[in-house]
Amino acid sequence: MKTRKITADRIYDGIGNCLEDKVIVLREDGEIADIVGKSQVGEAPLERYEGILTPGFINAHCHLELSHMKRLVDTGTGLMAFVKDVVTRRNAEEETIQQAIKTADREMAGNGIVAVGDISNVSDSFQTKAESNIHYHTFVEMFDFLQKKEAQKHFDSYNKVLKELRGTYELAGNAVPHAPYSVSEKLFKLLRDENRHSDHPVSMHNMETPSELDLFSTGGGEIVDLYEGFGMDCSDCIPGGFSSPIKYALQNMAPEKTTVLVHNTLCGPADIKFAEQWAGAGLYWVTCPSANLYIENRLPRYRYFKEAGAKMAIGTDSLTSNWTLSVLDEMKVIAKFQSQLGFEELIQWATFNGACALKLEDKIGSLEKGKRPGINLLWDENGEKPEQLAESVKVRPLI
Repeated sequence: MKTRKITADRIYDGIGNCLEDKVIVLREDGEIADIVGKSQVGEAPLERYEGILTPGFINAHCHLELSHMKRLVDTGTGLMAFVKDVVTRRNAEEETIQQAIKTADREMAGNGIVAVGDISNVSDSFQTKAESNIHYHTFVEMFDFLQKKEAQKHFDSYNKVLKELRGTYELAGNAVPHAPYSVSEKLFKLLRDENRHSDHPVSMHNMETPSELDLFSTGGGEIVDLYEGFGMDCSDCIPGGFSSPIKYALQNMAPEKTTVLVHNTLCGPADIKFAEQWAGAGLYWVTCPSANLYIENRLPRYRYFKEAGAKMAIGTDSLTSNWTLSVLDEMKVIAKFQSQLGFEELIQWATFNGACALKLEDKIGSLEKGKRPGINLLWDENGEKPEQLAESVKVRPLI
């Protein structure tokens, strides 16, 4: 069997190691046959690159189906205005929706992304996912806007989407809650029952905006105003007895599941400690920094997560709330605004941790023998060290 032998100035394996003077030996199907010293390859043809090699990137949170809404929603409006715009403006011609989804899928592949944790409310993206070289795990996201009397109806409606995903398209995925402020206790129970015999991870948006804190502390605020503006009755929908959104949500979820919390912009040390104690080793925190800046002009305090030893991964969110679908661009944003985080740490967030969050770490996420993780080349157009994550750093997938 033919093999490729690839090397570069440095190789980051995704699990915290920087390898120098090493060569990655690849089989034709992209499987890593071995990682050896340069002295062991003899005179065999060797692909040498200036820059660094990493595993393929994992986009742990995206909304591919919203790709047609690029530039349709203003920046800096706050989450509730953003949600209203998405709900009321997402309809478009089918051809427009499908073309945008295909273009976004190609953009991610070109940006070295090999797997995506993708949110779906409808089935618009399923055909593209079925045809893509990217591995998608689809989270069919459910919400009832805290209208517990409507929980079963909403569950049944979204369950049709889930059945189409698994049946018609034979794609991997499962049902998940949207966010603490949009899922009633009854719908949470229906979701727990649905996932009881599944080994899939469970994803949820978490603590993105002060409005969520207002809802649980006062029973009012922008979220109630939004729901009432949609014609909903909120007189009996506010969960009582919970001091924070994350406590309400997690106490209605299953701690034995791999749990993926997304955004977490307003999480403080107490929130992180509570969640880590609740979930143990199966908890992953996904950050989408560009989307946080796009919608609310704020970022999480990454120091809190680092001090707690939390496992972080990286997502892009959708083109409705971002300028690109690039994990490398997200790393640049983090490095720019939170420079206490090192390059090796961010690479692990972008690769191995994301793979673990999607339960794909046995196949991708790190450069190890027997895996098919994809390989990215990172280099700086200005000749600087790519580890500085300047704007001039580029990515090219080699396989």
